[in-house]
Amino acid sequence: MSTWMTRFLAGLTLMVAAVAQAQAGTPVDNARIWPATDHTRLVLETGSSVEHRLFALESPRRLVIDVEQADLETDLGALDLDETPIRRIRTGRRKNGDLRVVLDMKEDVEPRSFQLKPNQKYGHRLVVDLMDLDKTREQEQEAVLEDQSESKRRNIIVVVDAGHGGEDPGAIGPSGVQEKHVTMELSRRMVDRINAMEGYEAYLTRKDDYYIGLRKRTEIARDYNADLFVSVHADAFRSPRPRGASVYALSTDGASSEAARWLAESENSADLIGGVGGVSLKDKDEMLAGVLLDLSMTASIEYSMGVGSNVLDQLDTVGKLHKSSVEQAGFAVLKSPDIPSILVETGFISNPTDEQRLTQASHQRQIADAVVSGLGRHFRASPPPGTLIAHRQGNAEDRREYEIRRGDTLSAIARRNQVSVQKLKSANNINGETLHIGQVISIPSS
Repeated sequence: MSTWMTRFLAGLTLMVAAVAQAQAGTPVDNARIWPATDHTRLVLETGSSVEHRLFALESPRRLVIDVEQADLETDLGALDLDETPIRRIRTGRRKNGDLRVVLDMKEDVEPRSFQLKPNQKYGHRLVVDLMDLDKTREQEQEAVLEDQSESKRRNIIVVVDAGHGGEDPGAIGPSGVQEKHVTMELSRRMVDRINAMEGYEAYLTRKDDYYIGLRKRTEIARDYNADLFVSVHADAFRSPRPRGASVYALSTDGASSEAARWLAESENSADLIGGVGGVSLKDKDEMLAGVLLDLSMTASIEYSMGVGSNVLDQLDTVGKLHKSSVEQAGFAVLKSPDIPSILVETGFISNPTDEQRLTQASHQRQIADAVVSGLGRHFRASPPPGTLIAHRQGNAEDRREYEIRRGDTLSAIARRNQVSVQKLKSANNINGETLHIGQVISIPSS
């Protein structure tokens, strides 16, 4: 064969390959489904960003997803549709080259769709959320409100939030442990522990492995009329060296340290992962909204700092602390002006030792017990009005005794017990600021 003919055939081969590549669609090479309490999430992994159209059809009830110029390279029929509103998934190719995905539905839903950019674990994704109000949670919330309206001595309500979930795995440890699984186990243990205490009841924001937007988590707490919101996480840092637990409350002025600022930015970015929007106050008078929010937020932060101090004291008995005092940072999940909120970082999952301990049932029990003991200690000193605990405390002695421990200060003790430093000094005839380890002081009622 001549040199000219060889070159011609080689060029023709390249042209055919180029045309074939141009005609090939964007691959849809993986899919996942996440049943949640108030929605089901279908995730299609795509080789790049895609254009798509979502619409509903009746008789029979179905949802249609048209993905422009896409090739299906995974088996959607293998997805587990149990506990979802989807009866069956069918696929086909349209004449124009679009991929059509048809969801045969069991019930009516409100569909929403959006795309997610690549993160540390996944590439481009097309997300379809099938929104449906969870009847179980609705009934729980109605029961809570009914109990509060009919009883003058209601329970203290704590909502525990397991950080991350679903498409958002959170931090990933050196051996592959995902933060979302650790937080779920710890949160379940905390809720069980709280519900075993008379005068308390607890609820989870999420009950399984699915994603909830950061703002939605606080909305759920508000639906339960919560007295306290506890968000559970496991730290990560660039270096594997940091370890130990820490507790955060909201800071209106930003983070109280560079590490806290970095962590706040990391947690807040989860809203981008979940495709969640913000909250608008456009319907409120600007000055009135500002004053009310400022007053409410200030009181909420002060109360949160007191809760956090008690929790941190109890975590100190379990293991190493990363910070010995409550940190403050601008975590979006804490920005509820009407609900005292704390974020508990149970350890550094990026540290091999902490990662291993966080997966151990015995250590998880110790952490859950410590957090709940801290909450109980705080609520006994400063119970919400109208609760059974407040009623019992009102019938108890006006003062309690406390033995001074290493690191205690008058201001910290006062904050934990929701009393002023001056009232604490007056009750104990203290003139200066000096305290001695082993010294027993009286704590006046808040």
